[in-house]
Amino acid sequence: MIFSARAESARRRLLRPWPFFGYLWLRLPLAAFAGLRLERLDEDACEVRLPGGWRTQNPFRSTYFAAQAMAAEMSTGAPALVLVEGAPASVALLVREARGTFGKKATGDVRFRCEDVRAMAAVVERAAAGGEGETFAARSTGRMKDGTVVSEFEITWTFRRRQPRP
Repeated sequence: MIFSARAESARRRLLRPWPFFGYLWLRLPLAAFAGLRLERLDEDACEVRLPGGWRTQNPFRSTYFAAQAMAAEMSTGAPALVLVEGAPASVALLVREARGTFGKKATGDVRFRCEDVRAMAAVVERAAAGGEGETFAARSTGRMKDGTVVSEFEITWTFRRRQPRP
């Protein structure tokens, strides 16, 4: 199991709809307004749903690229938060880079899925154990209900053990 007891507790908290919704309004109000929902978070994958509609739509009646980027980041960031919460030492995390490609017009709900949770866990463990920062490029793919890939993102995270305060 890659989640420690603390990480598992954080994971369960995030998967409860109302507490997660409250967290979004307090910490990420734009994500709350857009209607992002954490659908899945386990050892294999994290999945975030981005609803289609007026809140995420651009003037061309497709999903705005920035809303897609936000959902993709959340699908990589939620496991990062859980893994850092359960790390044996205090670890800071930060987005270093984000890249995206757009293949098809997104016209409805899109689910962004990151399947790099296990690999990310190994990087967080290395960062917690050592003094050097570690980077990890997590991939997230956005698909419509029919399976059409609308966008693919690569979010590069940096993990670094925090130094104890004197």
